[in-house]
Amino acid sequence: MAQPVTPAGPTDPDCVFCRIVAGEVPAHVVHDGPDAVAFLDRTPLFEGHSLVVPRFHRQTLADVPASQLGAFFAVVQRLSVAVPEATGSAGSFVAMNNKVSQSVPHLHVHVVPRNRKDGLRGFFWPRRRYESEARMADVAADIRRLM
Repeated sequence: MAQPVTPAGPTDPDCVFCRIVAGEVPAHVVHDGPDAVAFLDRTPLFEGHSLVVPRFHRQTLADVPASQLGAFFAVVQRLSVAVPEATGSAGSFVAMNNKVSQSVPHLHVHVVPRNRKDGLRGFFWPRRRYESEARMADVAADIRRLM
């Protein structure tokens, strides 16, 4: 089935990330730009765990036109600095899946704040929930301020 095409690019009305980008699904957005949107993961590894998605529906990295990669990864790079700074973490882990282990079939890059001995080992990472929507909003505001 063909994807609908808006004047700006393709979207998928069944994709939760496309719906977040469109403002139809609430999210704690930390960056909203012409090439990418970033928001807090609802089930983060740690507070500040953010997802960066292309503004338009692309399932995998291979689906992103080469001409758009630089601008997209510039947002990932900025977030990799803002997240640790906003959360007081020592650094960040940046990762993406392509199809396998991709919980939402819309390309997304995880930017996770990290500290030594934070409990993450290998790729079995227990997810956590924020204590409240208010806490989630506070963490998002801190990251947004540093973007």
